[in-house]
Amino acid sequence: MEILRAENVSEKYQAENGEINAFESVSFGVEKGEFLSIVGPSGCGKSTLLSVIAGLVKPTGGRVLVEGEVVTGTSPHVGYMLQRDNLLEWRTILDNVLFGLEIQQAKTPENVQRAVRLLETYGLAEFVEKYPRQLSGGMRQRVALIRTLAAGPDILLLDEAFSALDYQTRLTVTDDVYAILKKEGVTTLMVTHDIPESISMGDRVMILSARPARVQDILPIDFGPQRTPLGCRSHPNFAKYFDYIWKELSQNETT
Repeated sequence: MEILRAENVSEKYQAENGEINAFESVSFGVEKGEFLSIVGPSGCGKSTLLSVIAGLVKPTGGRVLVEGEVVTGTSPHVGYMLQRDNLLEWRTILDNVLFGLEIQQAKTPENVQRAVRLLETYGLAEFVEKYPRQLSGGMRQRVALIRTLAAGPDILLLDEAFSALDYQTRLTVTDDVYAILKKEGVTTLMVTHDIPESISMGDRVMILSARPARVQDILPIDFGPQRTPLGCRSHPNFAKYFDYIWKELSQNETT
């Protein structure tokens, strides 16, 4: 069942050197529970596209629908996770997770219980009274994810969410995050510059062209039902997917 659809979405914005046409006539759909990776040349508007889907930016053309309803602003149905974890150093881990609910005015007993369950399920129960500085980078990112999931969004947007981590931690965290999102059944759209990351996590990879970006291709990724991001990297088909995406991006690089 399709949970999200972009229909001929375009976005222009004013910059110092004039009007910038970020992307135009972008159309695609995402199935419930699917993980869609989004790649494209630098400056092609990938992050702006996520902002439009999140309702933070109004498109200059077209529309986005979430569960059949046109997106006109922010919604509890859509969660957004950025590069930095943005944890508050003076609040405990539990209080950090609950802070997201406070901001959304959604600190209901049900959501608090959900947040505690998520912390327990994903190995953070013993750290609830700790502070962010006492956690590793990977654990901090897990806390940030649980903070985002605590309100029960149907769709999660990841914008270069792992780029601040060192390479080894990043590999471990992507495995953890992928397992959490699949177990929780959260539909996910992830923008990344990392081609291997896009392949190892995505059920499909959407390739955008250079600015003004259009959908160049949407590539199905198949590693079988028991896939893990780390395991995918040694799969015989991994190199084939990488070569295809690399070639598509290389011929569309912007200056």
